[in-house]
Amino acid sequence: MDAKLFEKLVTTPGISGREMRIRRVVEQEISGLVDEVRTDRLGNLIGLRRGRAGAPKVMLAAHMDSIGFMVSHIDDDGFLRVSPVGGFDARNLNTQRVLVEGKNDFIGLMSPADKPVHLQNKDDAKKSPRVEDIFVDLMLPPDEVKANVSIGDAVSYHRSPLFTNHAVTAPYLDDRLGVYILIEALRRATDTPAEVHAVISVQEEVGLRGAATSAFEAEPDMGIAIDVTIAGDLPGSDKSQQVSLLGKGVALSVMDSGSISDPRLLERCKELVAKHDIKHQLEILPHGGTDAGAIQLSRAGVPVITISTPIRYVHTANEMAQISDIDDTIELVYRFLESAHETDLEW
Repeated sequence: MDAKLFEKLVTTPGISGREMRIRRVVEQEISGLVDEVRTDRLGNLIGLRRGRAGAPKVMLAAHMDSIGFMVSHIDDDGFLRVSPVGGFDARNLNTQRVLVEGKNDFIGLMSPADKPVHLQNKDDAKKSPRVEDIFVDLMLPPDEVKANVSIGDAVSYHRSPLFTNHAVTAPYLDDRLGVYILIEALRRATDTPAEVHAVISVQEEVGLRGAATSAFEAEPDMGIAIDVTIAGDLPGSDKSQQVSLLGKGVALSVMDSGSISDPRLLERCKELVAKHDIKHQLEILPHGGTDAGAIQLSRAGVPVITISTPIRYVHTANEMAQISDIDDTIELVYRFLESAHETDLEW
């Protein structure tokens, strides 16, 4: 893996609606890989690679936004309360380090507004925390907090990636890993007869908003969402509900709650993984969706498919993926790009 690029992608803040900093990082990376780069009015970053006359238009979408929080209240003691931007399981928030984007960047600690465990007794009620019970301690005097932090400031996880020989764990693999895969696939796919619209979309986590507007403008002939999916291969999970497994390769989406993959594109991906010996698995995700759901419904409709990398511990500060699965996903996207003009979309 390109560890330097990967680390920049997973550590640069950019919650939904506040993607400015991560957009600058991605723009630098893709500028030499496409013919034209621009930012649209909603904030999507769009890289255009021109194709041959008469070739189809392919839209690739990987979202740069991440789940996070916004400051919703600052109390007299300088503690922050936050509102979630995207979906969280509050059980995973206790004592996490966060980055607060005020007038400067500030590091804070998350904690539930409850008695410390050493002061609790057996009569204290045990309950699952809620996001609204969480506060952020910036480790600063109250006056300094109030002078530098405002309502609406972005709050995101603050943690560095960790690599092993087989895996990587980091915050925001959803979907900075998809952005990484898109960049690497563009690097490898030097001959792409199709017209490629590489969209690094915004606000996916709050309703697939960026993909909806960018697909409307691009009018693609086919769309591919590059995202992550649930690896449910964990103790206590029902094997019939695992969705995908680590180490079994790229996941080809059959269906999720936002879209049903076009059978022609699914068949094309099956042909490519067989031809190029790419490890793969089929997945049905009962809850959750990707940018494919928005692309599919654009204008008069677009054939779509989602190509995903399985990850464990989604929407936590320690999402985890296997490096071999990442390589398989890059390989499939690259192979699809170079042969997209051969895809038969006739019914």
